[in-house]
Amino acid sequence: MARIAVIGAGMGAMAAAARLAVAGHRVAVYERTETYGGAVRRFERDGFAFDTGPGLLTLPAVYRDLFVKTGKESLEDLVELVQVDPAARHVFADGTGVPLPNASRAGVVAALDEALGAGAGQRWGDFLVRAREAWDRTRRPLLEEPLWADWRVLAEREPYPAVPHKRLLRTRRAGTLAEIGAWELRDDRLAALLESHALAYGLDPRTAPASAAVLPYMEHAFGTWYVRGGVRELARAVYERCVRRRVEFVFGAEVTGIPAGDGRAAGVELADGTVAEADFVVAGVAPDVLGRLVTGAAVRGDGEVAPQGGTPSRLTVLLALRGERPPGTAHRTVVHAEDREAELDLVFGGPGSTAARPTVTVLRPGDPALVPDASHEAVVLSSTVPARLGQEGGAGREVVDRYAQDMITVAERAVPGLRDRVLWTEVRTPDCVEEVTGAAGGALPAPALAAAGGRLLHPGNSTGLPGLFTAGGWSHPGGGLAHAGMSGALVAGLIVEGPGFRGSQ
Repeated sequence: MARIAVIGAGMGAMAAAARLAVAGHRVAVYERTETYGGAVRRFERDGFAFDTGPGLLTLPAVYRDLFVKTGKESLEDLVELVQVDPAARHVFADGTGVPLPNASRAGVVAALDEALGAGAGQRWGDFLVRAREAWDRTRRPLLEEPLWADWRVLAEREPYPAVPHKRLLRTRRAGTLAEIGAWELRDDRLAALLESHALAYGLDPRTAPASAAVLPYMEHAFGTWYVRGGVRELARAVYERCVRRRVEFVFGAEVTGIPAGDGRAAGVELADGTVAEADFVVAGVAPDVLGRLVTGAAVRGDGEVAPQGGTPSRLTVLLALRGERPPGTAHRTVVHAEDREAELDLVFGGPGSTAARPTVTVLRPGDPALVPDASHEAVVLSSTVPARLGQEGGAGREVVDRYAQDMITVAERAVPGLRDRVLWTEVRTPDCVEEVTGAAGGALPAPALAAAGGRLLHPGNSTGLPGLFTAGGWSHPGGGLAHAGMSGALVAGLIVEGPGFRGSQ
């Protein structure tokens, strides 16, 4: 039985902790804040409750597997999963609206044809077929196996089978997501639909590789799910599974260093000066945080992909509304920016960086557990914004307030009369994200993607310091609830089975 110290109580770290405890190890989790879940938090006031992190779940099989492997009770025994249908309603810049059925290619094709015109649905359906091929080519190395030592193979090879396109007397193939939209989908609204999946993860579709086509494919193929009571309930279930497996949690415990002994990680040093010795350390923190914890040793292994640079963050506006949620309201509505190029310049610092109203995701769960009574509604608005937004003092606060008001204005395109129903608002800024996750600027990690020279791969779960492993969104296979859970499974496998572990079969 080994002693294992886990830094952080995020979803990936807890997934690793539960699996390691079941394998017979003594596991202690040290969390800087006073609760578990990482970015998966809840805000409560006056009988209203809101998810302040992810509001929906894809690939629920990741957490089903976690609960199957760590105890007798299944995931569905502990939380209620509800498949969201429609998966989303999209409102485009020209005012066209279309609800897209959940996990139904034929239904999506028919809905797009009806809303956007004959042929639009077929072009999107054909794109999904090609996206599936990219998924099949990358699923195992990017999601189910430790990062390959020869990761450059993933970096150099574009798995998306782009359609040849005649352009300026030359035959070209799409190399970015934006080029897929322009050359293969050939409709600004379909392009906006495609690009919104990348933007939601903080990726610029103009530079994101064509392999990012797997992002809308995952949602289409595996469905979109809501956790009754909010996604925070999933974090609670994972935490309680850890506790039942006798994982020890120490909250309010800031780790300030990872001491090394005999050339390997030997435990964690806490802010009060105490040292908790351990045979293995699992760090569920952002790369810049990890870099401050390890002194005198390289964190990355030889030839391993470098950590991703800074990425955008998210601004979230919580709305407590008077009035009941109308029957038939879509759980999720994406209201697309009227000027996509201006929005991308603003978020990613392009040459035309000026004020632009953003793409806004509107979540209206209709969950009685989130409101004081049936005559009220809890709504969450979210937008991708530049990292560090609002971190410039008073002027920054003015920028945040303007963004928040713009988001409400945009949301009114999908929810008429929204402002008149507002009882109060709560704005969660990139500062708030940084506070709970420790990631500089409130940056949010994206899922790992192939091609692009490896720019969107993440550091492997093993490190250059023996005995030190990384889990969570900032390590392989990247960000998002499902990917974080997969990272926990990979770390547990590497510790239990050793460096020869090659993933689940």
